[in-house]
Amino acid sequence: MKIRIKGNSVRFRLTKTEVETFCNKGFYEETTKFAGNTLIYTLKGKEGINELEADFLNNRITIYMPQEELSTWATSNRVGYSNSVDWNDASSLSLLVEKDFTCLDNTSEDQSDHYPNPKLL
Repeated sequence: MKIRIKGNSVRFRLTKTEVETFCNKGFYEETTKFAGNTLIYTLKGKEGINELEADFLNNRITIYMPQEELSTWATSNRVGYSNSVDWNDASSLSLLVEKDFTCLDNTSEDQSDHYPNPKLL
């Protein structure tokens, strides 16, 4: 799973295997180790929500997806989910969780587990 953070925007991109694992287990997690600290980023299914939610606690970014979506996302054509979370002040957090497509340009990254890019079909 890749994470991209820019300003008040967080995006997770998942390969086919990661989407399937998440949909089967209701949970997917990656870690990035720094000297003396670890950043953890997690995608987790959650009951009782209709849109993506998120929190950041103890060096862990968690994006929550509605539990009902787990049964169909891996086998559907739906690319992803998005939401803008309003913090009831001047800021909001943009969330995006999506399937990872193959790149259109040449890259040295292994893309064998990525979804076919619709622009190449």
